[in-house]
Amino acid sequence: MKLYIKYMVSIRCKMVVKAALNKLGIHYVTLDLGFVEIMEELTIEKREQLKTNLLKAGLELMEDKKSILIEKIKNVIIEMVHYTDEIPKVNYSDYISQKVGHDYAHISKMFSEVKGITIEHFIIAHKIERVKELLIYDELNLTQISYMLNYSSVSHLSKQFKKVTGLTPSFFKQLRNKKRTTLENIGII
Repeated sequence: MKLYIKYMVSIRCKMVVKAALNKLGIHYVTLDLGFVEIMEELTIEKREQLKTNLLKAGLELMEDKKSILIEKIKNVIIEMVHYTDEIPKVNYSDYISQKVGHDYAHISKMFSEVKGITIEHFIIAHKIERVKELLIYDELNLTQISYMLNYSSVSHLSKQFKKVTGLTPSFFKQLRNKKRTTLENIGII
């Protein structure tokens, strides 16, 4: 049985979910961003306890199919941008469709209606946040970052970065208080 969890977007979130499951004696097969696959059916009481424990940690057990699909899309994008060494060199729409198992036109329309932002802009917001992170770490230069995040050129990355942040990547790198956005708040209007 799969349970879908809203706002589960980081390794820390996965640790919180794992602790909540262990506390209730719920055994799981798979624990990944946005979902957990458990071995047994939950009683109504255990489901409510899990729901309560997750809410205390800022996470939410989802029941609604539309919300679950939106969360799957978000998690595919977050994993693609933040947790892979190199973004796939395929068309994002094909990649996302394949990962969530739905037609892109359908999921794109639904995502825009629910989130108030297109999937494309959501991806861009996450890519720019990833650029900020990589600039802060100062291990890669802009050429390496643009290649890693599948930009056509450093110029394209720089233009998109400036459009989103109002700053050039070089100016951002020089700032003392580099402002980053938490993963769960990226793409929120």
